[in-house]
Amino acid sequence: MPLTLNASGPVAIEQAALRLAAGGLVGMPTETVYGLAADAGNASAVNGIFTAKGRPSDHPLIVHIPPAEGGDWRAAVAPLAHSVPDVAVALMQAFWPGPLTLILPRRPEVAAVAAGGQDSVGVRCPVHPVAQALLKAARAHGVLGVAAPSANRFGRVSPTSAAHVAEEFADLGDDQLLILDGGVCPVGIESTIVDCSRGVPVLLRPGMLTPAQIEAACGQPLRERDATAPRASGTLESHYAPRAKVRLMEARPLQAALEVLGADAKHIAVYARARLKAAPGVAVRRMPADAAACAHELFAVLRELDATGVRLIWVETPPGDTAWDGVRDRLQRAAA
Repeated sequence: MPLTLNASGPVAIEQAALRLAAGGLVGMPTETVYGLAADAGNASAVNGIFTAKGRPSDHPLIVHIPPAEGGDWRAAVAPLAHSVPDVAVALMQAFWPGPLTLILPRRPEVAAVAAGGQDSVGVRCPVHPVAQALLKAARAHGVLGVAAPSANRFGRVSPTSAAHVAEEFADLGDDQLLILDGGVCPVGIESTIVDCSRGVPVLLRPGMLTPAQIEAACGQPLRERDATAPRASGTLESHYAPRAKVRLMEARPLQAALEVLGADAKHIAVYARARLKAAPGVAVRRMPADAAACAHELFAVLRELDATGVRLIWVETPPGDTAWDGVRDRLQRAAA
């Protein structure tokens, strides 16, 4: 089993930083989800992430950095990016530290494996205090950035607690994975990803930051993704999926299907905002009416329902407004 340490003390942070500096893997809490972290500048360590997750090596990772000294974000990303467009700086100043990843032109000599071989690199500065403490401690040991995709098997439901990470990688020994327990992730879904590598902002993955917020911060409209956009984390059609098949449905047909099946619906679990009537024994969880509250619990609920052994998870389709874009994206990929 992996080694799990309470992250509240400096000894645990230092132990995790030393593990990263030695080329090992660390389960790292962030405000979004837990990441499977390794030294982004160590090709062997980064390959360890791909191996542990079963993730294709051309599917790029996000590199996490500590907060900028004196608020100079351009200097903070300079070891990774050979140029930083003004639009990227504006977004850094507005949302970093926080749940926003920016795609920037990569220095050719750094993080090639973490970038999936692309000439761009995804960079983020998390706001979670444990993540920041670990990134600062690791930098003191020569780690300039930490590659950290979600700490789960590739394509599966992302982890929002240390226990989720331990479950995902229960086959790894304590010498192979150290997990820092920093509590439950407050945001609950992965960061928004905006490509700035071509000088204009292009939304690659929605999160809890709305397009209106991003456009207000950078002073220009978000472009839609096109065929020339770089590959980015979490953008495959099928992703974030539990073992049970996920199906999105509107409330009325969902209720009608439950009524038709009756007691035969016990192989189905339901996650919905509407107050639904189901036969005894059918697992039903109420979805919050607030997008942020739903995002916070989404992956934990999918894991909980999946653990009951059901074959299907029926989810009420989220509302269409932009506040729900991140939740809707994750559910659509889970259902794919």
